[in-house]
Amino acid sequence: MPSPRKLVSSGSPFERTAGYSRAVVQGDWCFVSGTTGYDYTTMTMPQTVEEQTRNCLKTIEAALIEAGFSLRDVVRNHYYVTDAAFADIVFPILGETFGDIRPAATMIVCDLIRPEMLIEIEVTAFKG
Repeated sequence: MPSPRKLVSSGSPFERTAGYSRAVVQGDWCFVSGTTGYDYTTMTMPQTVEEQTRNCLKTIEAALIEAGFSLRDVVRNHYYVTDAAFADIVFPILGETFGDIRPAATMIVCDLIRPEMLIEIEVTAFKG
């Protein structure tokens, strides 16, 4: 019998409006949606890519924990930044979190849906 699907919310109003979950657990997998740097307690966006990156990681970690996973279970990351120059700025922050975990990762330079958004991160975790 397939395992039940579990939906995790971060409390962001965008989740209901856009029809998505912060994370979806299916079996041994957890898929965390693209997460921007909003501080969801204040619904404010920091101005720097460093602060936004830290907020992304905090939101992602909270979703993973609620889903029954941890950062150590992360196997795949996608990073979306609005400026290639941000790579050298955020690499050390990402390294603090994922340096020992070493998931497969991709960084893409692109526009995001709001001009204040400088980075968006999505992860996939596996617990086999």
